[in-house]
Amino acid sequence: MTVLRPKTTPPAPARPAPGGSSSLTPTQRRLGRDWRLAAVFIGPTLLLVAGLILVPIISSVFTSATERHGAETVFVGLDNYTALVGDALFHKGVLNSFVFTAYAEIFKVVFGLIAALMLHHMRRGRAILAGVILLPWVIPTVVTAFTWRSLLDPIFGSVNVLLTDSGIGPALAAIGLVDKWPAEWLSDPALAMPAVILVNVWKGIPFFTVTFLAGLKAIDSNLHEAAMMDGASPWQRFVHITLPGLRPVMIVTVLLSSIWTFNNFDLIWLMTQGGPGDATAPYVMVAYSKAIQQLQPGAGAAVTLVMLPIIAILVVILVRMMRRSDQPGAADLGRRRLSPAQRRALPWVIVVGSALILVWASPHIVWKAALVLGVFVVLAAVVGRVVSVLAIRGNRLAARLVGGTGSGVALVGLLGFVLAPLYWMTVTAFKSDDQIVARTDDLWPTPWTTEQFTNLFTGTFGTWYVNTILVSVASTAIALVCAALAGYALARLKFRGSESFTVTILLTYVMPGALLFIPLYQLMSGIGLNDSLWSLVLAYPTFTLPFATWLLVGYFKSIPADLEEAALVDGCTRFGAFRRIVLPLAKPGLLAVALFTLTNAWNEFLFAFVFITKDEYKTLPVGMQSMIFGDVVPQGQLAAASLLVSIPVVLMYGFGQRFLTEGLTAGAVKG
Repeated sequence: MTVLRPKTTPPAPARPAPGGSSSLTPTQRRLGRDWRLAAVFIGPTLLLVAGLILVPIISSVFTSATERHGAETVFVGLDNYTALVGDALFHKGVLNSFVFTAYAEIFKVVFGLIAALMLHHMRRGRAILAGVILLPWVIPTVVTAFTWRSLLDPIFGSVNVLLTDSGIGPALAAIGLVDKWPAEWLSDPALAMPAVILVNVWKGIPFFTVTFLAGLKAIDSNLHEAAMMDGASPWQRFVHITLPGLRPVMIVTVLLSSIWTFNNFDLIWLMTQGGPGDATAPYVMVAYSKAIQQLQPGAGAAVTLVMLPIIAILVVILVRMMRRSDQPGAADLGRRRLSPAQRRALPWVIVVGSALILVWASPHIVWKAALVLGVFVVLAAVVGRVVSVLAIRGNRLAARLVGGTGSGVALVGLLGFVLAPLYWMTVTAFKSDDQIVARTDDLWPTPWTTEQFTNLFTGTFGTWYVNTILVSVASTAIALVCAALAGYALARLKFRGSESFTVTILLTYVMPGALLFIPLYQLMSGIGLNDSLWSLVLAYPTFTLPFATWLLVGYFKSIPADLEEAALVDGCTRFGAFRRIVLPLAKPGLLAVALFTLTNAWNEFLFAFVFITKDEYKTLPVGMQSMIFGDVVPQGQLAAASLLVSIPVVLMYGFGQRFLTEGLTAGAVKG
């Protein structure tokens, strides 16, 4: 009998992976397997980052050692720095920056966390409400400033009227929260800083809410269920599960927001121009005053560079936190350096130390802020406590009713705070000048009219709109192409220095515009591009390109590498695999980057304000600011302009929200 054996084939010889070590040349071993292609991919980004960020910062160092004497520039060494020791305006500006940042971050963390917790526990409509809450963060800063200026106007604004009619305003004056009533919010030195902090909090809460909401979703729900079975109260679950789970997201969010807030210029300038007196002038405004208004760029550069160590500390901490996801061992290593008792005590030391500094720096604000903050926290705690007690007693129907009512009241209050200024802007745009001056039909125009829009387009508003579109689209195209090439190289290609370049990209991403506007202004003047749209097209990648590259590095890493390897085995080139495989799969990330860069360019104020003086080259934020002549504020036209400026951005975020969420989740979180 013949035994049939299965036919076997000898195993094929192992094929080395593309670019395996056996096929590397000496140069590739020294510089990396893909160094040639990496040089092509990273070249444009490296050129822009070096030419527009690194070189200007180095140039700023040399500028800070010079002084203008008429038409001559002379070397003065460290004189500009030593002069700051006795400069009262500089001292006030630094103090204002710290006070503004500290209070704004405290309120944004607390309110953002409360809003995120409310949305997290919603079963229906969470995505819609999150999109609505995001509106203050989306709309341009110039719209935010002019809308709140109208609301806080002591004569024509609705804030004083509503607070007076409700009796709250006189009560605030009675307990000392305001010195007199009606309040002059932006012209009273005691109220101007709290007012701009309020507006910054209104604009920043959505960013904290969305990031905290993403962090809450990442916490394992089984931990809460296990704690509930062990009898843990809601407060215990919040302290021992929710807060530790949110700690990494909180630290990154607070650091990022602190860097932005500390270097804020446009919001404060558009609302108060640093006044009354110098009550709200931050250090950035002091630098602008010295460099641009007083024509002493050396003194202005010295102001920004003196603050660089503080910003550098925040940036270094931020870089380490954002890279821990790629290096989980780094977090464990950092924890081993502190004992358990030290780790428990460190947050309290930071809190107590920060509180003492705030009490010393702003005694006229601290107790008022603590009172307002305490009221909101107590109200939120009472609602949660009532619901938990009813739930423990087994009264599920009552718990659902009270929980729904309490959450509903809190949610309505949050939405009212978010949407009321936007509603005011919208209805004011459709009022006639007579209605605005006479203060008739505050909440509903009677009749509705397009008079403000007609008056708006009789001037140069249409030119400003076209300029903004051209600059935004051109700078976005540059950033998108360069970021896609550099992001792919840093995520996929093997070459020496990739890790260092990734860190450099992150550092330039968080580098504030306050350090760049003086040397870039000198650069544009030197090459004859001042009062030209090209100056903005070249300058805007300084803040759009690093972010776009960092986001796409994370997104490209989230795409499985097996797909590219299969294409390479089939004979496709690396560039072909990038074009045919990676780019189509990276569409959500690319759309998220395009959306962010486009809106950032659309909203930018500082560079356009410094570089452009001719009316025909202004962009919308700067053009709208120039519509105000002294004390004459055309509220109707500004409201109409604000509405027209906001609509494109809101529509873009509305249509691109899904891609934005997917792109940020894969890019920012995994990157």
